[in-house]
Amino acid sequence: MKYFLSIVFTGIILLFVGFLYLYSNIRFEAYKIIDYKPDLTTQIFDRNGELIANIFDKKNRVYVKYKDIPPHLIEALVAIEDTSFFEHGGINFEAIFRALLKDIKAMKLVEGASTLTQQLIKNTILTRKKTLSRKLKEAILAYKIESVLTKEQILERYLNQVYFGHGYYGVRTASLGYFNKDLNELSLKEIAMLVGLPKAPSSYDPTKHIDLSISRANRVINRLFKLGWIDKKTYKKALDEHPIVFDNTLSKNRAPYVVDEAIKRASKKFTDLKTGGYKIYLGIDLKLQQLARKSLKVGYDGILTRYKDANTSLLNGAMVVLDNKTGDVLAMVGGIDYQKSHFNRATQSRRQPGSSFKPFIYLDALNLGYNGQTKIPDISRVYVDKKRDKKWKPKNYEENFEGLITLENALVHSRNLATINLLSALGMDSVYKDLSKEGFKKIPYNLSMALGSFGISPYDFAGFYTTFSNYGVRVKPRLITKIINKFDEVEINNVKEKKITTPSQAFLMIDIMKQVVKRGTGRKARVKGIETAGKTGTTNKYIDAWFCGFTPDIEVLTWFGNDDNSPMKRGETGGRSAGPAFANFVKNYIKLYPQTKRKFDIPKGVKYKTYKSRKLYFTDISPLPNMQENQDTGNGRSLIF
Repeated sequence: MKYFLSIVFTGIILLFVGFLYLYSNIRFEAYKIIDYKPDLTTQIFDRNGELIANIFDKKNRVYVKYKDIPPHLIEALVAIEDTSFFEHGGINFEAIFRALLKDIKAMKLVEGASTLTQQLIKNTILTRKKTLSRKLKEAILAYKIESVLTKEQILERYLNQVYFGHGYYGVRTASLGYFNKDLNELSLKEIAMLVGLPKAPSSYDPTKHIDLSISRANRVINRLFKLGWIDKKTYKKALDEHPIVFDNTLSKNRAPYVVDEAIKRASKKFTDLKTGGYKIYLGIDLKLQQLARKSLKVGYDGILTRYKDANTSLLNGAMVVLDNKTGDVLAMVGGIDYQKSHFNRATQSRRQPGSSFKPFIYLDALNLGYNGQTKIPDISRVYVDKKRDKKWKPKNYEENFEGLITLENALVHSRNLATINLLSALGMDSVYKDLSKEGFKKIPYNLSMALGSFGISPYDFAGFYTTFSNYGVRVKPRLITKIINKFDEVEINNVKEKKITTPSQAFLMIDIMKQVVKRGTGRKARVKGIETAGKTGTTNKYIDAWFCGFTPDIEVLTWFGNDDNSPMKRGETGGRSAGPAFANFVKNYIKLYPQTKRKFDIPKGVKYKTYKSRKLYFTDISPLPNMQENQDTGNGRSLIF
């Protein structure tokens, strides 16, 4: 008897020592669950809250807090997986005993008795292999976790950790992926399909095996009814339902050029962007993003109809659409086909703006006292570079000159000689300093600056153009409006502004640029029913074609050219190539948003007199040139020159 008691006592001691040994070795692993920090998917949204893309490293997991999990989902999970979850302490001894009897009968491990706590441990720390040592470790960890965490905390971790098939980790990810719904929008049948998945995610994946998935869901619903947790009416309705299942890509990238740029910018500050569970909100409007893609294609196809021998692997384009007041990037397309080329021409390319740069020089002239009706010389000159012993004889596109013409007509018809002569009269040094203060970089310090002979990205150039569209206040393009981290802390990307000129002076330029569209080089950019303004740009040998235009609310900048800077076909000017893309965008924009502003405001300080039924605007800074009054019309004064 003493011998037997000694053996029993020794056995108990050994078991206790073994338990302590195991506990000391694995107890710290419990903190992977207690201090739960899984890799989380970063989501990118448009200005209206529509999902643009999911960004993740290896696991696509969108986190959900317990308070946001529907009660029916908790009930369904507990009903099918661990009915006594809220009663046990992490280990269900009754279930273990039942399973043990079945295992003994079969002479092998055929049934487990894992609680949800133990399943969480298997999915987070241990393997799913059925061994005695693993089950013992599981039990120890379950005890530790249940002693520290509440049942609600355990459920929250379980539903965010487990795999739901199709690359979806966590129940919210699966809900958004399979049903395009958030958890609070799910029906009971959809909930049952989700909670049935973790048992065998591949077998019950509804995108591959919908019948098996429905069958498994029906077992969940039957279990709920048997337990009395749903009534008969709810039971029958759920059984009869056949949910629509979506087979989405994991990233769901609906604007790849935009997403690439957003990641590039956000990663500079948030190094854990792909695992940190951020919510990134952009100024992008997905409807306008789609419209921009189509409009760019309209211009591209137009070039191809005229340019039969075009190398389509080189010919490309870009479009940037901004909100005039905030600088929010409403749409950005960096190329005709992202699948063929990920290179973002909107942000990464540096192209010469050509004549689309001229308005900045003309604005300088207005601020120095010129007016749209001021006469400037459109005459040929030869410029000599004594240091290099070279001569430069610029030409107009039409290869003629008109003598004295108004400043307005010089810009409306994009006269190169008049612009160069204007720059010379203003003083190249003075204009260069003004443009440098405005933020332009690498502008040539010679008269060729008048022809936009320097490189700039369409994205950056769009920002400079807000000087006109935003009445003298330049706003920096804003792609990301705010970023929210997993702790719901918000970082706002504030609007960045710089005053360049007064609203009244900017309006004088807007009025001239309206004439560019109405009767000048930008006629193909006209849109019925809304005022538009802008400027064309065509560089030497038709290498670059631009139209930079705007309405009272938005700015649309369009560029076309060959990626290797080789010339396009002769005649592919900014007005002809890029103008139609702008027009297509604006025409369809006002259909999408008919409430948009249709006419430009006239700021305080702007005055006018009439001439041949047309209003000629002026300010105290930019008075009209000397002219004779003819008669009072009652709406300003008619003039003759």
